[in-house]
Amino acid sequence: MVAPDVTRPGPATPDTPVAPAEPTTAPAVGPDTPADQAADGFELRAVGLDYGPRTILDGLDLHIAASDRVAILGPNGAGKSTLLRILTGQVAGRRGSVRLDGRPLESYSREMLARRVAVVPGEVSLPFAARVEEVVALGRIPHEDPFRGLRDADHAAVEAAIERVGIGELVGRDARQLSLGERQLVVMAMALAQSPRVLILDEPTVHLDLRHQVDIMELLVQLNERDGVGVIAVLHDLSLAAHFFPRLVLLDHGRIVADGPPAEVLSAPRIRAVYGVDPALVHRT
Repeated sequence: MVAPDVTRPGPATPDTPVAPAEPTTAPAVGPDTPADQAADGFELRAVGLDYGPRTILDGLDLHIAASDRVAILGPNGAGKSTLLRILTGQVAGRRGSVRLDGRPLESYSREMLARRVAVVPGEVSLPFAARVEEVVALGRIPHEDPFRGLRDADHAAVEAAIERVGIGELVGRDARQLSLGERQLVVMAMALAQSPRVLILDEPTVHLDLRHQVDIMELLVQLNERDGVGVIAVLHDLSLAAHFFPRLVLLDHGRIVADGPPAEVLSAPRIRAVYGVDPALVHRT
């Protein structure tokens, strides 16, 4: 799929927006799940991955609808980022089946996948000099006419993404000279410029101050509830996840140990069992 840098933007979606839908708390699927229930969005069946003798993911059955807003949680080494890489086709040698909108993920070309799914990586690499608006414009590559370059609609999408993420004051600056948090916002704008059907984020708040963390979470809610964009995000902050996401998927040792609403997933016994900490230390909203 797409490497975690901005030299080749990650996936996006069709130009036609998806009708807004109420967030769901769809359960994990199993072998008996009806085909029509799992046809929309991502469907994983018996997915696993080994690195040598070490099992990273094992026996994952999961359905994430295209309209879902889902946070992937778990301690370090639980397999969260690996799961995202599997969803974006960046992992070879996995076991099991991964389907997107009813089709095997392997059947999508990079360009086709990039018109459906956009990726915001946790670590941003900028190996070349480029102004902020030029980086954001990379998000239009999957839609760009190879002979005519960016069209008026592409420029409009770039401007809209910059405005929506709130980075207008960064326009004109060399993206390499920005702080890590500012770079993260630029890459978020690049992902929005792709017009994605599903937005996949790996620790989107890791380099941001508190105000920008809340801003990004509120933006994700708007994208999901107003624009119908699916959101799948790896988060370590349980409070943010519980407040802004109606569905949480909790991983531990490469397996799904809970999938559902925050109050159910982040129960006191489960926090103690998975994270090994006093649940009183975790503020759940």
